Parts: sequence; C-alpha cells; structure tokens
Amino acid sequence: MSIFHNIYQGIQDTCYIWSREMLRLVKDEGVIIFFVVVPLVYPLLYSWIYNNEVVREVPVCVVDQSHSQLSRQFIRSCDASPDVHVKYYAQDLDEARSLVSRQLVKGIYLIPSTFESDTYGLRQGTVSVYCDMSLMLAYKAIFQTAQTVTMEMGSQITTKLGGHYTHREEVIAARPLDYKDVPIFNPAGGYGSSILPAVLMLILQQTLVLGIGLSAGTARDENPYRSLIPLGDVRYQNTLSIVLGKSLCYLMVFMVMGAWLAVGVPSLFHFPQLATWQSLVKLMLPYTLACIFFGMVVSCMVKYRENVMLLVVFISVPLLFLIGVSWPQSNIPSYWQGVSWLFPSTFGARAYIRLNTMGADFQDVLHDCYILWIQTLCYFGLALCVYRFQFTQARSSAMERLHFLRRNRKSREESNK
Repeated sequence: MSIFHNIYQGIQDTCYIWSREMLRLVKDEGVIIFFVVVPLVYPLLYSWIYNNEVVREVPVCVVDQSHSQLSRQFIRSCDASPDVHVKYYAQDLDEARSLVSRQLVKGIYLIPSTFESDTYGLRQGTVSVYCDMSLMLAYKAIFQTAQTVTMEMGSQITTKLGGHYTHREEVIAARPLDYKDVPIFNPAGGYGSSILPAVLMLILQQTLVLGIGLSAGTARDENPYRSLIPLGDVRYQNTLSIVLGKSLCYLMVFMVMGAWLAVGVPSLFHFPQLATWQSLVKLMLPYTLACIFFGMVVSCMVKYRENVMLLVVFISVPLLFLIGVSWPQSNIPSYWQGVSWLFPSTFGARAYIRLNTMGADFQDVLHDCYILWIQTLCYFGLALCVYRFQFTQARSSAMERLHFLRRNRKSREESNK
C-alpha cells in the first residue's frame, strides 16, 4: 500500500505544481508574451515580409559607352525581364556610383565602348556588373538577369555566324546540349520557402527557453533565498513531481503553439506542405519535449529574468546557421557541428524541412527523431539533477539562516543575563 500511496501522492503533487505553474504563467505578462504573443505574431510578421518569395523590378543604372545597336538590345532585354528595371542612365561610372550610394539603384551595368566591335570581331565582348551586396536577393536578380541576357544574345550571334540552312540546325548549334531547369523542393525559387521552415522551428525553441527562463526568474524573485523551489511548501519536496508538473504545463501550451507554427503558418502563406499529420505529430512530440527540458536546464543557470533574454537573443542567429539551411551543412566545421548537436533545433528543423518541404517519408528522418528522443531523456535527467541541486542548495541556505538566527537569539539572551 505504501508504494501505491507514494504514487498517488506524487500524482497529486504533480497536479498541484502544474496548477501553480499555469497560474504563474497567466499572471506573468512577460511569460504570456513569449509563450503566446510571440509565437502567434512573430511568424506572421516574418512570413508576410517574405511572402513575395523573390524580388522584382530591381532598379539599376546603365552606363552605355558603346551607344551601339547591340548595347541597346542588351539594355532592352534586361529592362524587359521581370527582375530588373533600368531606371537611370549615367554618363560615367562615378555618376552611377553616386546613385548607388544614395540608394536610388541597387546595381550598375557598364557597357564598354568596344562592346559591339569585340563581339562581331570574334573577340569576347564583356559587360561589367556592379551590385549592392547589402541585399543578396537584389544581387541575385541583377546578376542572373545580366547572365541570362548575355547567354541568349550569344546564342543568337552564334546562329547568325554559323551559316546554317534550317532553323533546327541553328537551334542545335546555339545549344548543343539542352537542359531544363526544374527547381525541386522550392518551386517559387524564393527565400521564404527555403528559410522560413527552419525559422519556425527555431522560434518554437527560443520562445520556450525565453518563457521558461522568465518564469524561473519570477520564482527566484518570489523566494527570499533566490531559489527556484519554495521551501515552505511540502509539495515541492519531490524533484520528479516538480519537473513533471512544470513540463506538463509547458507542453499543454506548446501543443497549440507547435501546431500553429508547424501547420498553421505554412498553410496561411502557402509554403510547401508535403508531410502527413501523423509524421508531424511523431516529430513535434520529441522536439517539443526536448525543447522544454532544455529550457528547464537553461533556466536553472539564469539568476535574473533579463539574463535569459540576452543569452537566447545572442545565439539565435548562430543557431540558424548551424541548422545548415542558410549555410551548407557540409561547409560547417566539425567543431561547430558538434556544438550544434547540443540544441534540439538542429535536428528538429532538419527533420521538419525534409518532411514538409522535401517530401521525405518518416523513415528518412527516423535518425533525427531518435536523436531528439535521446536529447529529451538527457535533458530530462539534467533537469532532475539541477532541480535536486536547487532543492539542496535552498535547504542548506535555510538551515544556515536558521542557525544564524539561533546564535543571535542565544547571544541576546546571554547579554540580557
């Protein structure tokens, strides 16, 4: 009967701690912001900014020193493309650079005076392209447009000089090896569909860590010994009940927030969605649990509410790079790849992209899910250890305080005698 009584008492303590943590969550405005407002609003803002996927009509300036029929053809072809708009003509390169410095244009096309003579004289004609590298999407549009136009004009010139009799011979001479460009996993070829799925998973981890850290800071502020565990409440003596009660509270909140981030936002902005709901549930459960226990471990290392915001915001951008989406995973040094294994977002985001964007089966991401479950168990064990340490430290501080008060009382009694 004692075993069943202990189990029943543990369940009661867990439910009590869950209710207290839920009440603290509702009352704390900072936790509400990071648990509810940020996961709801921030993905919408970020997705809305990149909803167009690609940039169109990027303004450029042309410095035409050739003033020939061929240079005018090049300018008309660039201006007719959907990505580039020829907005200004400059007399020289210095004038064009002043336009770039004033942000009136994002790039420069410099056509030299020997452009037509070099091209028709069987010498290689050149066009210099200068781009503002502060925005990679604008650079991509300007450079690829110039590249496409020059290749197309080169094919036309090749067919004219070839002396062929039929149109089919001209096509084969211009392009002996034809190819078809089919973008896979990202049909629009845009920034949003390639980056935002990883960002959504990173938002889930970062908001969880921030919210748990703020809640822990509130608990320390309410405790005279600056501990996470209130010593006056007997229900907080079981470490397992503390960890389970707190994690159950966070899990209930982020079951909704996780569904919004993994399904709601991609559906709203028409990002690729190829995963089944069963696969997403199998992935999001270990990922959310790993993030929860990781956040609980981090919260024990933070003494003040403000520190967790400084820590998490500082590492957000490096974590996005370590996922291997915005920067190739093969080019990440092995040392930093080892560091990335400590964070659930690394494997959670990679598995989510393979499932939802690339159309992989759940068997293809089984390795990542196994690692997420391993992280869940490891961080759960660490959370038990750090909370036990917090309990021991708080009790030791209370005993020292009690001995100090007893010594003071004894010294006062002796002085009164």
